[in-house]
Amino acid sequence: MDNSTLLSVQNLCVSFLSEDKENQVLFDLSFSIQKNEILGVVGESGSGKSVASLAILGLLPNKISNITKGDINYDGKSLTGLNQKEYRSIRGNEIAMIFQEPMSSLNPSMKCGKQVAEILHQHTDLSKTEIKAEVLSLFHKVKLPDPVRAYTSYPHQLSGGQKQRIMIAMAIACKPKLLIADEPTTALDVTVQKEIIELLKSLQAEYKMSVLFISHDLSLVSEIADHVLVMYQGKMVEYNTTHNIFHNPEKEYTKALINARPPMDIRFRKLPTIADFLDDGDKDREVITKEKRAQNHQNLYSNPPLLEVLNVEKSYFSKVGLFGKAEFKAVDDVSFKLYEGETLGLVGESGCGKSTLGNTILQLDRANKGQIIYKGEDITRLSGSAIRSLRKEIQLIFQDPFASLNPRITVGKAIMEPMQAHKLYQNDAERKEKVLELLNRVSLSEEHFNRYPHEFSGGQRQRIGIARTIALQPKLIICDESVSALDISVQAQVLNLLNELKDNFGFTYIFISHDLAVVKYMSDQLLVMNSGKIEEQGDADTIYENPQKEYTKKLIQAIPKSR
Repeated sequence: MDNSTLLSVQNLCVSFLSEDKENQVLFDLSFSIQKNEILGVVGESGSGKSVASLAILGLLPNKISNITKGDINYDGKSLTGLNQKEYRSIRGNEIAMIFQEPMSSLNPSMKCGKQVAEILHQHTDLSKTEIKAEVLSLFHKVKLPDPVRAYTSYPHQLSGGQKQRIMIAMAIACKPKLLIADEPTTALDVTVQKEIIELLKSLQAEYKMSVLFISHDLSLVSEIADHVLVMYQGKMVEYNTTHNIFHNPEKEYTKALINARPPMDIRFRKLPTIADFLDDGDKDREVITKEKRAQNHQNLYSNPPLLEVLNVEKSYFSKVGLFGKAEFKAVDDVSFKLYEGETLGLVGESGCGKSTLGNTILQLDRANKGQIIYKGEDITRLSGSAIRSLRKEIQLIFQDPFASLNPRITVGKAIMEPMQAHKLYQNDAERKEKVLELLNRVSLSEEHFNRYPHEFSGGQRQRIGIARTIALQPKLIICDESVSALDISVQAQVLNLLNELKDNFGFTYIFISHDLAVVKYMSDQLLVMNSGKIEEQGDADTIYENPQKEYTKKLIQAIPKSR
């Protein structure tokens, strides 16, 4: 290990024990991180990225995991033989970690300032007063808008981006030599994501830290990393400079990862998945031309709209003082039309009103003003029983399929439930037959009928969620961030499935997402929302090529672009 190398991982093998069986998950993994360097680690879920980072930190689950071979050498010292007490003096102090989901990493019952203060109390000799001053200084450094308010706030009182900044402040509190960032921006808006990336780069330069940056988004990694390690099924596929990985990738898998993200300058009929690319290479793929798209739109928009939203407002009220109340307009005077067979994209930052608008159309939230005309009828005036029958026609695909599935019932029964509730088909035998058909339609098999949600991967669970939604043969489906938590490759499969189902069943989609590349690929028309209002609307391609509003330009400029 030379003087400029901070971390060296040599021939690392890790196995997990399951029912007296040993499953190897890392195979002879070797890489190094130099001092003051950012190494990006990319790969699909299950490739071993997070397992490698947990092994470095000594956080592999006790009793069910083993480092069976190899060595982890940090700053001239082997970590593989350390006990937990020795690790605790390094963890948080010399090697720190930013986790993917700040809400599950922060203590919900403790104020944010106290949580960061704990780290300093454990690893430094500072007094209470000095610790508080240091925490406020850290909050200022990570660009929290109001450090004093953040200090006294609980995690639930802060936005996703602010919580992630708290996590970064906690990680850099002791000025670590190595920072491990595990998917630190996956669930964030594109603009907040850009801010977090710029923040990490500036902190790395200021503290001369080394950073291990884990992500499944190659474009994002290209903006921050000096070197890139590509992983697949626990093995290293490719390891090179960022420039070479993106401009001269050697392995087909790396090329497939780069090409799985929807391109901004061309519209494929079907997105190439990693499996497609590994089977066929970089072959010519069918493209939807501008002329073909214009013809499709002429056919779509010659019919009357399926849904009209007219001057809709949705406000929430909170108490101010003893008798006063403050109004917050989540949706403010929104109007648009949606046509049968169309996909309408809805984008904007967190808190702009996207999901509230979706919930208002679904009648899960009642509008305070305006009309929502579905098939010529104002559904804001419907009674409870009429709304229940409307739910068969307007359905929702959730962001987190695991949270929306009952862990105690099999997926087959979960898909049958809405059919039973709406009295579709004659009996359960017929319903089961339909469910088996649906499982095949979403690329699952009949044997999955009797399995439970925890037995599936994230992509498979999203397919189950889609099967459950289309079981009622709806006309209109609202997809609320339904691919945002998925790997880039699984995301391509799910987007292709949604488009295939739309062609086969004539579905109409409202596609809500903060990922602008995905929305552009999916959408005919686009609505850009900001602070409850529609900022800009029109043809999706036209808005991307020539945005009129500064807010839209800011969103588009924030999309990660491969070097």
